[in-house]
Amino acid sequence: MSEPAVHTPGARLARVAFQGAPGAFSEEAILRHFHSTPVVPLPCRSFRELVLTVAGGGADRGMIPVENSLAGTVAAAYDALLDAPVEIHAEVILPIRHHLMSVPWARLEGIREVFSHPVALAQCTRFFDSHPELEARAAYDTAGAAREVAERKNTAVAAIAPEGAAARYGLSILARDIQDRSDNQTRFYLITRANSGVQPRDSRDAPTPRKTVLFVKMPDRIGSLHQALGPFAREGLSLSKVESRPAPEPWTYRFILEVRAGAEDPAMMRALDALRADATSLRLLGSFPAAVPPPA
Repeated sequence: MSEPAVHTPGARLARVAFQGAPGAFSEEAILRHFHSTPVVPLPCRSFRELVLTVAGGGADRGMIPVENSLAGTVAAAYDALLDAPVEIHAEVILPIRHHLMSVPWARLEGIREVFSHPVALAQCTRFFDSHPELEARAAYDTAGAAREVAERKNTAVAAIAPEGAAARYGLSILARDIQDRSDNQTRFYLITRANSGVQPRDSRDAPTPRKTVLFVKMPDRIGSLHQALGPFAREGLSLSKVESRPAPEPWTYRFILEVRAGAEDPAMMRALDALRADATSLRLLGSFPAAVPPPA
């Protein structure tokens, strides 16, 4: 759900951090979520910088991508979330449309290098298969790649980025909708500093289903994953995501669990109590209304 309109004239606008340059998909997700509330998008170079900016109070909130429907989990985003005192405030799902863009005097047949974020490149494999003359080059951000192409003014170089980036940096779109599937979508978490007290008006009484995200570390022994998942199965709770990420100690792991229930649900509370009895550590990262996927 998007934020309600609460801006008071003369009040400081909320700052919302995102990874990338202006024009990135994350900024688009911010503007869509806060469509009725003026906010100030705050660019950050990395996911770690984004999360630390929110945790340190340099931004009121942050919009971070965690999963794409084609490329899968954004591992670096989860790693940044694991190690900072932040919590999930909401979930946003954004349709993703990729476009090939270059300087206005460039032509598709003259392009040889294409820059974009690795996740974006992974969503356009069929386009590269059909254009073997193009060399994919990784960049730290889609909109940042568009900005670099504009600065280089080289007709052999292009970027894959959102349509808004082309308008922002004065580029022409050479090929539209080059993502592998038309239902390409990215899921974002809107995060706040832990225990910040920030709460959307509709989060507690929302009629939509809720989700809860946990980070769990289990003992290094046979059956640990079963012990982590068993309490949810016994309580009839569905897990929409199970992911493992390296823990600080070598060859140890933490599990990311996304459960289709609110933390205040009695079944969820019983499952958490059972999990705490076996887990080495357990962190509740957030409980929030589940986003409704947009139509393809």
